[in-house]
Amino acid sequence: MARAAVQKQTVDPHVLSLKVTLRHIRPPIWRRIVVPRDMTLADLHRAIQVVMGWEDAHLHAFTVGGRQYSDPQMGLEDAANEARVTLDSLARSGMTRFTYTYDFGDDWEHDILIEKRPPATTANAYPICVAGKRNCPPEDCGGIWGYEELLAALADRDNPEHAERLEWLGEAFDPEDFSVASADVVLGAAFGRPTPPATG
Repeated sequence: MARAAVQKQTVDPHVLSLKVTLRHIRPPIWRRIVVPRDMTLADLHRAIQVVMGWEDAHLHAFTVGGRQYSDPQMGLEDAANEARVTLDSLARSGMTRFTYTYDFGDDWEHDILIEKRPPATTANAYPICVAGKRNCPPEDCGGIWGYEELLAALADRDNPEHAERLEWLGEAFDPEDFSVASADVVLGAAFGRPTPPATG
């Protein structure tokens, strides 16, 4: 009787594991992504947007060791070019933590941790999303405080803002809703990652 082939999980030395956590929200909203070591901060920006669920509609910047990096086309004064910095160069310099800020109005700050050891996977193309918890806040909801007010209004039908907030959202919003598999599919599409063949 034939036995189904089982893909062996391995740790790829050419990748890094990053944990991206949105600051100041409890319970935490976070994602774990495994990325190529030669990924630039510019591409990391794209990956974070996808797996967090942002719409890439606002300015952004990384802060690494006190220095800011962003897209030169955004015109941020004193910000270095994010496309010229690789994650490998940061890891080799001993950097383990840095931050990413999206939307300087709502001021969504993300902590990025370069983890000590990437998880074993069966993947042969990257980046991939391997873990995460909780839905991303809606764009333009007013930052941390606005998001807390939004959740309070949605949870209480007697809240005078309940109907208005539902209308503003245009759809149901579940703060706990997050699918690793769905995030990974969108991430793969964004980076042109080959789709694995169907099994069964």
